[in-house]
Amino acid sequence: MTLIEKPSRLPEAIGLALKNAFPQLSLGTHLDAQGPGVLISIERNGPGFRSMDGRKAHALTVLLKVNVPAGSAPFDACDLASQVMDLALDNRWGLPPDQCDLPTNIVAAPSTSSIAETDYDTWTVSFTQTLYLGPSLLEDPTGTPLFARTWEVSNIDDPDQYRPLLE
Repeated sequence: MTLIEKPSRLPEAIGLALKNAFPQLSLGTHLDAQGPGVLISIERNGPGFRSMDGRKAHALTVLLKVNVPAGSAPFDACDLASQVMDLALDNRWGLPPDQCDLPTNIVAAPSTSSIAETDYDTWTVSFTQTLYLGPSLLEDPTGTPLFARTWEVSNIDDPDQYRPLLE
């Protein structure tokens, strides 16, 4: 698998998985008014705890806005949102497991419009998923394992404050 270098890999991978699971869905930023679709977006990107191998963590809040055409059967969007939620459960979207945690805090709810009315033709599946970006810090180019104790350094992210393991 290729190394994840940027957060945009997550929505790309989610889109591919959704297309494979639901080929009838429109995906992207503009939904087809004639058929069901999913809008994939990232609402937040915040820091997370570094991985065990030192990669920086990005905790991404993902929104999958599920839409069915107006006039669909009642709760069709709810049913589709449930299927999308089931797909998201325990899914790393084909990304490397050491760089992509499983989704957490998965919720599906009807969307609200700008006038605060509930829109039952549009549901939003939201969850948080953490990506660990870049190469592992354990792959030190000098071949010398380095470490630092958080209570002994002023900045754990400063490699100059690390020292050889055998010291």
